[in-house]
Amino acid sequence: MDHSRALDKDTTLCISLAARPSNIGTRFHNYLYNELELNFVYKAFTTGDLDAAIAGVKGLGIRGCSVSMPYKEDCIRLVDEMHESATAIESVNTIVNDNGRLHAYNTDYLAVASLLRERGVPSDASVAIAGSGGMAKAVAAAVRDSGVTEAIIVARNESAGSTLAEKYGFTWSAELGANRPQVLINATPVGMEGGAEATALAFPEDTIRAAAVIFDVVAKPPETPLVRMAVALGKTVITGAEVIALQAAEQFALYTGVRPTPDQVERASAYSRAT
Repeated sequence: MDHSRALDKDTTLCISLAARPSNIGTRFHNYLYNELELNFVYKAFTTGDLDAAIAGVKGLGIRGCSVSMPYKEDCIRLVDEMHESATAIESVNTIVNDNGRLHAYNTDYLAVASLLRERGVPSDASVAIAGSGGMAKAVAAAVRDSGVTEAIIVARNESAGSTLAEKYGFTWSAELGANRPQVLINATPVGMEGGAEATALAFPEDTIRAAAVIFDVVAKPPETPLVRMAVALGKTVITGAEVIALQAAEQFALYTGVRPTPDQVERASAYSRAT
């Protein structure tokens, strides 16, 4: 399939803002624009001036903006309307520009909740969530809403970590210590390609060995050090690539008004990860 399209003055632009932009979202959305013959184009950006970037979304009529770390909370003050998915966790990953009015959503929550349900993660499981930022909020909310009551927020930032834990009825710890939760979820940049901890494990090896389910929200690379070890150990594994495909499909529908089929999402996801 030819995934190049001619652009014109009527082409609708959607973008992403991330500290370390990747081609995953760009390839995913543009694949579906082409397949569904929509006059849209998607481009990844980073920024050192979030206020100006969001002002540009509004001022230039950019239809949609995907928001990644570290902008998910900072952009809240810059939007006009927070929808329930974003308000519930005070974190934004999707902005839709509706005639100059910026609407904020969080499709990360929807994706994580769906994956926990599909993989049959039991509500009586013990869970550890590493992180206290925007993605950790989405994960904690999805874990709580799946019925889990025993969870630890593992975060070096005591203020953010304890606040997040208290909000969802969980506990906070700077380290797991002797705890051996059944489910480990990494919602930090540890293991992310290009980052300072790209080769590191998000949890200690003995903790990983003791767990039954490993969930890493990092999408690039598709196989992080944590995922590689979990696969080698025969654990149930949920990857960031799965999260990003599901949340991107929700974004796609919000931006275009068209909902791709599961088969289209699967093919777009595979294309987005191809080298």
